[in-house]
Amino acid sequence: MGVRGRGRAGNGTAGALPSLATAWWDAHTTALAGTGFLRIARRLPATMAGAVAVAWRANRWDTALALALSLAGGIVTAYGLLATRDVLVVLFAGGPTPERIRAALPALAAVAAAAATRSGLSIGAGWAQARLMPRVLTLVERRLFELTTRVELAAFDDPGFSDEMKRARNRGGMALQSVVRGTLDLAAGLAGLAGTAAALLVVHPLLLAALVLAGLPGAWAAVRVARLSYASERNRTSRRRRMWMLGELMAERLTAAEVRAFTMRGFLLGEYDRMVDAETAAELEVVSGQTRVRVAGGVLSGAATAGLYVLLGLLLAGGALPLAAAATAVLALQAARQALSLALTNVNKIYEEGLYYGDVTEFCDRCVSWLPPGSGLTAGVPAPEVIEVERATLSYGHTGRAALEGVSLSMRRGQTIALVGENGSGKTSLATLLAGLRVPTSGAVTWNGVAPESVEREELWQHVALVSQEYWRWPFTAARNITLGSGRTAGDPVMMRAAAVKAGAHEVIESLPDGYETLLSRVFAGGHDLSGGQWQRLTCARAFYRDAPLLICDEPSAALDPKAEHALFAGLRDGAERRITVLITHRLANVRHADRIYVLHEGRVVEQGTHRELLDLGGRYAELFTLQADGYFETSLDFETSTEGERIA
Repeated sequence: MGVRGRGRAGNGTAGALPSLATAWWDAHTTALAGTGFLRIARRLPATMAGAVAVAWRANRWDTALALALSLAGGIVTAYGLLATRDVLVVLFAGGPTPERIRAALPALAAVAAAAATRSGLSIGAGWAQARLMPRVLTLVERRLFELTTRVELAAFDDPGFSDEMKRARNRGGMALQSVVRGTLDLAAGLAGLAGTAAALLVVHPLLLAALVLAGLPGAWAAVRVARLSYASERNRTSRRRRMWMLGELMAERLTAAEVRAFTMRGFLLGEYDRMVDAETAAELEVVSGQTRVRVAGGVLSGAATAGLYVLLGLLLAGGALPLAAAATAVLALQAARQALSLALTNVNKIYEEGLYYGDVTEFCDRCVSWLPPGSGLTAGVPAPEVIEVERATLSYGHTGRAALEGVSLSMRRGQTIALVGENGSGKTSLATLLAGLRVPTSGAVTWNGVAPESVEREELWQHVALVSQEYWRWPFTAARNITLGSGRTAGDPVMMRAAAVKAGAHEVIESLPDGYETLLSRVFAGGHDLSGGQWQRLTCARAFYRDAPLLICDEPSAALDPKAEHALFAGLRDGAERRITVLITHRLANVRHADRIYVLHEGRVVEQGTHRELLDLGGRYAELFTLQADGYFETSLDFETSTEGERIA
């Protein structure tokens, strides 16, 4: 089966997964891959300046110390080379050897001191860098998460948002560390190169000019290799994301049963093989291109270096350079080659990693454009007394049919409002508008006459408790799962247990090994998991604990047994006069006591009224209610005449 699956997947036809959405940045890749060397050279100072600025914000003292020690190392390098020249001048002079050695001792001591000092400065700079790196990583990651937890919910509907966020998270922080480290190392390399250049300038100016020319081929090769690597990485993000997705499907506990029951192993392995083959081909392609560039750069660098030594020989043969100075020049050229190699390596690192860190800055800019406008308020957003929706329309991603179209309704404190309808009718979308989680594409939603998008959203959400249809199983203790995000009331054991009792979760929690302190995640040692229905009770307990003036329950009993469901809805009715309760459920028997029922169909409100009024209307609600009620009796119910039907209605 696995072989047949691979054959189908390999030809890219039958059974192939659909392509992921093309992101906006694909067009940018072509322009970036064609960037010339001069443009890269112009970009480098700005990248380095940005890295130093970030490092300065992370820790100014370590940044200043690393830069100062690197610059001091360059000065010591120049001093050591000039001291070496003095040693050679004395040793190459006439006279008995013992006398020449004694005469050279002061200069030799200076050379040794310079070497020791340079080594100490290098160690000190490395120590400052090591202290700086964790702070740099924390700085960029904190900034990233500050934005991702604050952007509008609609940002996650953007087709390119997932790819952008994955690139930024996967390599952004480490890339910035590499840029900062490379910048500091480049400063050290340039300082050493400057010291060597100063020594060469003293020996003979032509040698300095020749050294600069000899370094250009290596610089070109380093930048070109970085550009090829980055363009390849950027183009392969979607494919790698798909490989990760397939890997998760084949290795997750939650998918294991279906993979086996539906014999999906061959299909998934085939798709994975197809992705791996394409990824391997892409990697080999970029390696081949980089190898060609490195070979060309190596040949040109070798020819330039040979020319440099030919020039040195001509100067020596023509008498323009004394023998001692020539020997010093050889040492200086070797030191310069090492410093230049270090500098080019770091130019390569800064350029390449700077591009990856550019993904972070681009993504942060995109996040800023998705931030809620707000009003800058930090307090004073009132609890909702009246919520009104007026001709609201909502579209996702600005494409396709609107999820809501022209919806109008009103609710006030003390009312229980039910939203019913078939799957895809727009119930959950409407709930997100009521909670201020989304902004209508057109029309308006107001709390007490004020649009949620015109106030500080964090303050507004303090008044909202949400039981989501797609709730998350938070990997914390049972107690923390209930009190999560409740601000000043967090940790109140009396309120916590009362909320758990109300949601029917108390007995479940008490049966756990450590009660409310049991860790609810098998990822951690000693952790435990709950069933779907038990998790749903815990989610409801969190909403009850929050005790907010707006409670939205989206399919709160989908995984509950009848007894737990009955207890939950009894809890929902308790204290309903103090809040606005919005109830979304397909089990229509649970909405009979709602003050107002809104029936949605294809994004529109098609019926509204009380349970009795909607049954008398004989429309869509009556049809749905009748279909459900029929399941409890052997014959159809006639709600106009049936005594049992009247009792249920």
